[in-house]
Amino acid sequence: MTFEKMPVDGCCLIKRNIPWDDRGCFSRLADIEEFKANGLNGRFVQISASKNYRKGTLRGMHMQAEPSAEEKLVCCVDGEVYDVCLDLRKDSPTYLKYCSAVLSEENGQAFYIPKGCAHGFVSLKDNSQLIYFMTSAYDPMSERGYRWNDPAFSIEWPVHPAVISEKDSKWPMIGDRDS
Repeated sequence: MTFEKMPVDGCCLIKRNIPWDDRGCFSRLADIEEFKANGLNGRFVQISASKNYRKGTLRGMHMQAEPSAEEKLVCCVDGEVYDVCLDLRKDSPTYLKYCSAVLSEENGQAFYIPKGCAHGFVSLKDNSQLIYFMTSAYDPMSERGYRWNDPAFSIEWPVHPAVISEKDSKWPMIGDRDS
């Protein structure tokens, strides 16, 4: 695995080595020792999956506030997504900035999202599937979300979303709620 620092403070793009042969492939999604050696928390307490049937499915921008703030590792195990990390930490030098990466089964990249940052993605292929590793369990009282198209964020999505949940389409703009 190689670890590349991203423009948002604490965000990291992880490139996995994936050996392919006539059977398929086998690779590690996470390695706590390598995470620790690169200054990342690899103690995950919850693992979740997201299946997205249609290209253009958008999920986000999601996060959990204290006391259940979480770090996330996001891996695409089928298909392809445009993945976004948005810094909502008011004391951060990269506050309201975002960074992004294309994650796919083929490129084997994963995205590490630090505490205080929101996460979202849009699928670039039908039937895209993501695996999420979280350092804190889901807590509905700590759940937060912000509008994916908030002009304050200026996120440049590569495709216009075709499918968005009602919940995600109704999250507030950043100016309507403190993060």
